[in-house]
Amino acid sequence: MLFGPEVAIGPGKVALLDAIRETGSISAAARRMSMSYRRAWLLVDTMNRCFRDPVVAAAPGGKGGGGARVTPFGEIVLARYQEMEARAVASVRDQVAGFAELLSSEPPGET
Repeated sequence: MLFGPEVAIGPGKVALLDAIRETGSISAAARRMSMSYRRAWLLVDTMNRCFRDPVVAAAPGGKGGGGARVTPFGEIVLARYQEMEARAVASVRDQVAGFAELLSSEPPGET
């Protein structure tokens, strides 16, 4: 979903938020998703700037730990996005099945 020139949220950012929720850490979420911490942090920063309230709250790391959590507002964002996605998928289910019939019986490179 675009917000000006930025992508406020999409499937990858939703997956990152889910991973942050599960791990309590941006760095652990990044590792789980095989992305750099910097990339994950930039995605979180973009989301936090695009929405009216932060979706992720992070505490600086160091001796005392640190960590991150999806905020209550972030939970609302996730729930609404997932609801929209579910409705979109349901609305095109028949068309996707028909489109899939156009695909080859075997993916390229597999024999």
